[in-house]
Amino acid sequence: MSQFLAFCRTAEAVAATTSRLEKARILGEYFSTLSDENLRRAALYFGGHLFPMREGRTVNIGGALLFAAIQTVSHCEENWLRERLVARGDSGDLASEAWERAAIGGDATLDLAQIEAEIALLAQTSGSKAKLARVVEVLGRCGALEAKYFVKMLSDDLRIGLKEGAVEDAIARLAGQSVALVQRANMLSGDLGAVALLARRNQLESARFALFHPLKFMLATPAADLSDVARQMPDTFVVEDKFDGIRAQVHVAPHVEGDEVLHSAVIENRRVALFSRTLDEITGAFPDLLAPLAALLPADCAGIVLDGEIVPLQGETIAPFQLLQKRLGRKTPSPAILNEIPVAFIAYDALFAGEILLESPFAARRAALETLNFDQNRARLAVSRGFCDVMHLDEEFDAARSRGNEGLMIKDPRSIYKPGRRGREWLKMKRAVATLDVVVTSVEAGNGRRSKFYSDYTFAVRASETDGTLLNVGKAYSGLTDAEIATLNEWFLAHTVQSFAHGRVRVVEPKIVLEITFDRVQSSPRHKGGFALRFPRILRIRDDKPVEEIDTLETVAKLAE
Repeated sequence: MSQFLAFCRTAEAVAATTSRLEKARILGEYFSTLSDENLRRAALYFGGHLFPMREGRTVNIGGALLFAAIQTVSHCEENWLRERLVARGDSGDLASEAWERAAIGGDATLDLAQIEAEIALLAQTSGSKAKLARVVEVLGRCGALEAKYFVKMLSDDLRIGLKEGAVEDAIARLAGQSVALVQRANMLSGDLGAVALLARRNQLESARFALFHPLKFMLATPAADLSDVARQMPDTFVVEDKFDGIRAQVHVAPHVEGDEVLHSAVIENRRVALFSRTLDEITGAFPDLLAPLAALLPADCAGIVLDGEIVPLQGETIAPFQLLQKRLGRKTPSPAILNEIPVAFIAYDALFAGEILLESPFAARRAALETLNFDQNRARLAVSRGFCDVMHLDEEFDAARSRGNEGLMIKDPRSIYKPGRRGREWLKMKRAVATLDVVVTSVEAGNGRRSKFYSDYTFAVRASETDGTLLNVGKAYSGLTDAEIATLNEWFLAHTVQSFAHGRVRVVEPKIVLEITFDRVQSSPRHKGGFALRFPRILRIRDDKPVEEIDTLETVAKLAE
């Protein structure tokens, strides 16, 4: 059996079970059969990455190109392929079905080193025609199962029910190491393949933090009321404004000639990078922030990593979020947009300042922040105040709202920074109007002038913090502009999983996150979640928020109470 075929068969076995422990066991057994280099490759691919996160490389291949490659190799009819894509909802599954329909065999000779080389070549190849030719050439050497998983890999999602955490579990199982050590090494290095090798060699403690790969963001828990704050916080706690912008992470380090870091831009002999909360690089979208951020780095410091918020400005004051939306989605904003909508970065945490600070208490991280030279214009330091009495928070909340901000963040000064985790050490108090972050699960054609667009959205929340099952809780059709509806319409057409009622209703990939406001929550058997939102309205599209961070059914139930 070829190396890549063995990889594919392992993926099939992982997909066939819903047990996380069983998935980890299957991976652990497979990993034990691999050489060091193939372990590195397989761990990376099963973790959902084609390249280590710190490298910033991408193959930049979309669904249309993959569809064209499948059609070219299989010679199946276009209409049949499109019908099956809607039914299967996955390009890899479509490839497998097309290979079987066309009776395409394969010599199954591809090894993981060849797959790695082809992926690297695709990342270097420019132009859709050249990329298509490369994909067609590789698929021509694949059997049905290999074609299925090569296409899935290029789609950035194996879709076998495997989270990165399960791969970390498998690595720990293989090496007899602590899962916590594996997770820490992965978080620091941004290279799951390299971590697998460190674990095999019993060298996880040697993992060092690598700048210019994004760390996951620590998340806050909504506070139900002031008594909730009093229960969770120590006698003295920290209060900051909750800004209504987009969460961002800043990396700054001295520029070194010959440095191969792909992320970032070089300005004033310093390397600067910005990452969104979805861990995508957004450096190019905010060129007006680069010089102020570069200036924050002390002369003798190896680098800094800051957590904060990008907000729009009107003069010196923070403007409403709606103004910032005009800049979102633009990889290279025009000079006119930069002039019309200036922005600032407001820092409220330091994750690295010459040394890793994640396990230092918030008070120490704040002290590190205060040593940096913020200009308080484009690069600002969040105001942080100590409180001893929760009864003063109502007044402070009103003050934050009057400053144009969303509410308050309340933090335990002893708290460490927990990447990717939602803890009770950080609480958030948002606007008085109830809102939920939800994900669209299905869409329906609108009425009247919107009858040509899918403008009615059914949306869901997560079952719980530990259970990502999506449960529908409502349907909304108002709040977005015609331009936003048209843009989403194209996305929904390209990401349909299944269609009903002659195409009028479509189940879509659950990736579009919306912020919804509403009158109240009431019990309802109509939706799986058991609740329904009365008079829901879309406040905004949350491009900055991943599905893993949308609200849970527990939050909905509390609002119902």
